[in-house]
Amino acid sequence: MLSIKNVSKSYAKGKVKAVDDISLEVRPGEIFGFLGPNGAGKTTTIKMITGILPIDTGTITVNGHDIDKDPIKAKMSMGYVPDTHDIYDRLTGIEYLNFIADVYEVSRKERKQNIEKYLDMFEMKQAAGQPIKSYSHGMKQKIILTGALLHNPPLWILDEPMTGLDPKSAHLMKEEMNRHCQKGYTVFFSTHVLEVAERLCHRIGIINKGRIIAVGTLDELRRSGDKSLESIFLELTDEGSAGHE
Repeated sequence: MLSIKNVSKSYAKGKVKAVDDISLEVRPGEIFGFLGPNGAGKTTTIKMITGILPIDTGTITVNGHDIDKDPIKAKMSMGYVPDTHDIYDRLTGIEYLNFIADVYEVSRKERKQNIEKYLDMFEMKQAAGQPIKSYSHGMKQKIILTGALLHNPPLWILDEPMTGLDPKSAHLMKEEMNRHCQKGYTVFFSTHVLEVAERLCHRIGIINKGRIIAVGTLDELRRSGDKSLESIFLELTDEGSAGHE
């Protein structure tokens, strides 16, 4: 579903290596957690997957489509939730959702069904007619999630998707992620909430200083013993020793 091969990205004319020759294979039917400390390269990687940032070297394919050579088909195969709320504030919620549905060529019948489904799930039906600029942080997150999912893409790319969600909405979103994967589709998401990743993910990849340092199921990452994901993460990224220096 998602293939990343030998991908690198540098800034400052090559002086800063944000992503350093990473490779990942994310399979159909799995929730894949992408973890790392701040500045590790998570969001840069996600922006290359979604075509927002150009790749310096390597290839990324989404549902069989190369993001560089066939960007439209690759992007039509994914739904993307960024870690920021860059959204059209002057539109109402329903205007924004219909605009997104137009971009992804969603039929009237399907858009009505899916918009109603997610607005009801997130308790946003009454707010849908209001300008987005009047929304709270959590309401903006809900409308962005709805926009990303309404065309039913096979791959969900979610960068901190639970940020700002109330506990009920976060629970329903996790259930929706599981249902998506049960259809044979894929979720690739980053989070700083390690307990969520531990409970939800089939496999986990950890990036640190631009390089993939571990990939596997929780049992595989443990190797031996009964460590929590938090313990494994801190051990692998040396975050645990930072407070003792």
